[in-house]
Amino acid sequence: MTLPEEYRPKVIVTKIGLDGHDRGSRIVASKLRDCGMEVVYTPPWQSVQEVVRLAEEEDPDVIGISSLATDHLLIPDLIQALKEANLAHIGLVVGGIIPEDDENELLSLGVRKVFHPGSSLDEISEFIGLLAKDVRIFALKQWEM
Repeated sequence: MTLPEEYRPKVIVTKIGLDGHDRGSRIVASKLRDCGMEVVYTPPWQSVQEVVRLAEEEDPDVIGISSLATDHLLIPDLIQALKEANLAHIGLVVGGIIPEDDENELLSLGVRKVFHPGSSLDEISEFIGLLAKDVRIFALKQWEM
């Protein structure tokens, strides 16, 4: 199955919890837009429930979470809430300061990739673009069944 040429990946870029350091997420969101993706950017301090509600409304392919101050510890709650809302198919990526032990746990729970400081914008945008296409193709195949 191939996607139409006009397909534009849709990505939510957000921060959950109390971390207000949003420079990195704004830079990544701008890069994704420059690459032709549709980006829904939120201000910092989103709750898990707000992100799930936004995902229900926007139907994204990928959600990108930025964390610089241990707010990545809320991601297991986000994953559970997405499952409960039947949105577990959405690709989830995380960027920021994530200790190795926490990274391994997040990956085991279903996070598709953790980007650390120093990850290139090209690497991030390429991965998210490919992940978005995989997610959309999977969703279309499920719809056809």
